[in-house]
Amino acid sequence: MSLSVRITSFYTAAFLVILCSCRDPETRSMEVRATAYNSVRWQTDKDSNITAWGDTLKPGMMALAISRDLLDSGLHHGMEVTIDGLEGKYVILDKMKNKWTKKIDIYMGKDVARAREWGNQKVTIRWVPNDSI
Repeated sequence: MSLSVRITSFYTAAFLVILCSCRDPETRSMEVRATAYNSVRWQTDKDSNITAWGDTLKPGMMALAISRDLLDSGLHHGMEVTIDGLEGKYVILDKMKNKWTKKIDIYMGKDVARAREWGNQKVTIRWVPNDSI
């Protein structure tokens, strides 16, 4: 094999390695039921600003609670999630009681009217698993 063929082969292989390592991470998605919740005593346990994982919620935060079955789907505390139809990234900071499945709860501060207006909708959530980064 000539030197020029070997060099071309080397650069082709190097290009393919770089191309494969630069691809976008795998994004996962799932359709879930979405409701909204607030930092008000009658909607939460004990301190209405403290999540099940011990985080402190403050109005204006883009936070989510997830049903515990979603933990088996690769979602976890502190992970960023996008919700089709809504802007920005939401951080998983809370988890729901065991009775809920395939469900998220979008944190809406103390704005109960906004949460009621949101109601109960089907949405698609998207996330990048940690093993894809």
